[in-house]
Amino acid sequence: MPTFSELVEVLKSWFSYPDTSGDYIFYGIVIAAVFGAVWLLSHWPPLFKKPWLWAILAGSAFLTLLAFVFIQIPLQRGVQIIMEKIWDMGTLDDWLLLATIPIVLVIGLVQEGAKMVPMVFWWLKSDRKISPKMGLAIGALAGAGFGIFEAIWVNNNILPYLGLPWDAVQNGFEGIAPYWEVFFSVGFHIAASALAGYGLAKGKGYQFYLLAAFLNALITYGAVLRVQFEWSTLQVEMYIAVIAVLVTAGALMLRWRKTDDEPAGPVELVEQVEPAEPIEPVEPVETDD
Repeated sequence: MPTFSELVEVLKSWFSYPDTSGDYIFYGIVIAAVFGAVWLLSHWPPLFKKPWLWAILAGSAFLTLLAFVFIQIPLQRGVQIIMEKIWDMGTLDDWLLLATIPIVLVIGLVQEGAKMVPMVFWWLKSDRKISPKMGLAIGALAGAGFGIFEAIWVNNNILPYLGLPWDAVQNGFEGIAPYWEVFFSVGFHIAASALAGYGLAKGKGYQFYLLAAFLNALITYGAVLRVQFEWSTLQVEMYIAVIAVLVTAGALMLRWRKTDDEPAGPVELVEQVEPAEPIEPVEPVETDD
């Protein structure tokens, strides 16, 4: 099992890039922010109407990072140790497609659970009364928080070796593939969390949390399929892109559809007011002719 000091070093690696120049760090942040903005634009969260939404975005980023380091990594290692005690490495290799399922499920459950913490906090603060469209909006922002943060980390680790995207594209798809994966991973995180937020607003938070966790595990499973079936880089990246687009399409169908109690379009954040008491009809005054 990893020691606490080892986990702290992993945490530090998200903030320290000794092999990356200051210019590249700046570009890595900008590229990640642009990727997040592109995906968030379709969800249209009311960031500038309600400043507290920025807290959900930032809170998700740091909470999910802490969960990744101090919960996900130890759990993954623990599951691996247990499986190695039950089966030998040869058996695990032969049954790779099944043996890796518990590990990818741990990843999905931890990450989607951590991203839901700020959503649940706001849901409770709102007396458990938020509209489904608001649930989708806060979910999208929670997903964007970690998605953008993860993209910054990946970008700043690949930039010294690949260069900027417009330079890397000169090497064909192999060169641009890491940026392609980052772009669609950000979109996936946003859409999966949006679904979880929708479920929370509809009173089905547990069910939609499990759905988001399963989808997270499914997209992570692409790395296993690559090893098992010797997929090419193009096949892996298309697998990730297809899942991200399908999950996004599902979230956007819920986001923009018109329902009986909500209009289609951007989230309206008008404060609800109690309806006025009905005015009693006035009896006609009788007058003498």
